[in-house]
Amino acid sequence: MSSAEEFCRQFPPHVLRDYALVADGARGAVVGPAGDIAWMCAPHWHDDAVFAALLGGRGGFSVTPSHPFTWGGCYEPGTLVFRHHWTSRGDGTIDCRDAMAMPSDPDCAVLLREIRAVEGDGEVDVVFDLRAQFGTRALRSLRRDDAGRWTGRTGDLHVRLSGLGEAAVDDGVLRAHLRVPAGERHHLVLEVGTRLRPEPPDPEHTWTSTVHTWRSAVPEVRDSVAPTEAAHSVAVIRGLTSDDGGMVAAATMSLPEHADKGRSYDYRYAWIRDQCYAGLALADCGGAEDLFETLVGFVVRRVLADGPDLVPAYTVLGEPVPDERSTGLPGYPGGWDIAGNHVRGQFQLDAFGEVLQLLAAAARLDVLGNDGRRAVEVAVSAIEKRWEEPDAGIWEIEDDWWAHSRLECVAGLKEIARFSAPGEAARYAALADTVLARTSRDCLHPTEGRWQRSPRQPGVDAALLRPALYGAVPTDDPRTRATLAAVRRDLVEDHHVYRYSPDSMPLGTTEGAFLLCGFLVAQALHVEGQEVEAFRFFERNRAACGPAALLSEEWDVRQRQLRGNLPQAFVHAALLSTSVRLAR
Repeated sequence: MSSAEEFCRQFPPHVLRDYALVADGARGAVVGPAGDIAWMCAPHWHDDAVFAALLGGRGGFSVTPSHPFTWGGCYEPGTLVFRHHWTSRGDGTIDCRDAMAMPSDPDCAVLLREIRAVEGDGEVDVVFDLRAQFGTRALRSLRRDDAGRWTGRTGDLHVRLSGLGEAAVDDGVLRAHLRVPAGERHHLVLEVGTRLRPEPPDPEHTWTSTVHTWRSAVPEVRDSVAPTEAAHSVAVIRGLTSDDGGMVAAATMSLPEHADKGRSYDYRYAWIRDQCYAGLALADCGGAEDLFETLVGFVVRRVLADGPDLVPAYTVLGEPVPDERSTGLPGYPGGWDIAGNHVRGQFQLDAFGEVLQLLAAAARLDVLGNDGRRAVEVAVSAIEKRWEEPDAGIWEIEDDWWAHSRLECVAGLKEIARFSAPGEAARYAALADTVLARTSRDCLHPTEGRWQRSPRQPGVDAALLRPALYGAVPTDDPRTRATLAAVRRDLVEDHHVYRYSPDSMPLGTTEGAFLLCGFLVAQALHVEGQEVEAFRFFERNRAACGPAALLSEEWDVRQRQLRGNLPQAFVHAALLSTSVRLAR
């Protein structure tokens, strides 16, 4: 057995709730409770993984107590700096602090690991196995200099690891045993990218800079029913957002939404819809103005560049999402190996409505600018041109005349009309009335008086609650009230909410409950004045996580497990906005 294969056996995949994420906006690393970094793509989110053990491939970076231990861990408040806390039989207590260095370098990832012997001497075992191209390219030209720094190459990437010193080398894998005296610290610094700086970063200075950057980027969210979780969600959004404003939907790919059902996708791209959800949540909470403007800027540039041909998702660099392909990885248990995303070929009408909602928020905060005003006209013109066409909708399935897509456009048109000149406002409002009238004619359930999914699909969809929350119809509109009642009747289990009932099969048969939908129900109940039930839904859905408080897209209600890619940006955006709205 090779050293790389041994790593996969030594660090098998954990349940998703046990993982944490450290990130700097340009890329991120997923780390497990044994100090095992099992996933990282470099130099950008959408590039190939250099640590691929999460999906059964080769490659990982572990710092693990040498003796049996129990684990705890948490983020430092308002950051994505994660601190492991290990209590061991032989060593007392050891902390390991993990972070991606910030401000980030777009061409080079810098991963920081600080080992501290809290009580007694600390002993840890280190395994370093970095392999480019999803674990298929071992480190080559590996050598150690007089300062104990290891350098090498893998694929097109340069690698430098500082702080390991003496280590055994086998097939490009470094192994070492470190002893840290009581009360002292030991630093490991990894650099991997298309280029390296002449000298490695100073650990103390880089840690100080990283923490300061986080403190500056993530404000306290005081007007919230859950201020700690709200600030954490801001930190997650910041960690997933590049300096150019592209926010990946999640840090990972191919984590299954339901075991062995073929529902595995690559979410390492920037969805326009998700950008808008996150931006609107930040506008709700206030205090993260720079992050808000960065997200808006990315959306504005994409709208101006592509107009009515706006696609649902891009790389964080604004480039097309690659087609789906297999990388040859075994996959996470129950999942499929998928890189790329078929979304690049879809039309999703609702995105234009959500863009207008975001630009209206920017206008309200007086940060829209000339390009933003031009983007408003482009988005409105796109709706005028395409609102009658079938589209793939929010759930990215078959093309249909989805009611949700039209209602999101109505909400966006009405919101932006409030911040427009009289002539433009009248045009936008007239278009909203036209779309709403047609949707009411074709997508209203004939006996229940609620919104139905499409003219030919009479079922209810939890997503239909969202447009009313953003101004599509009055908050007391009977169609919305009837829709909420149907969602609670047909789609709720233990205060978790499924998006819709697939093919009349029992809930939970093919997918988990959607945490986004749970937060939407909480907001809708709050608007209706049902405060106790609103808080029940909010508390149940925000608790669907592990020690790192990261939320994925779905929740397996019966097994109480996270499902899907991790962490899901629009779910954290929904938690943030719900926590603020429930405080009003």
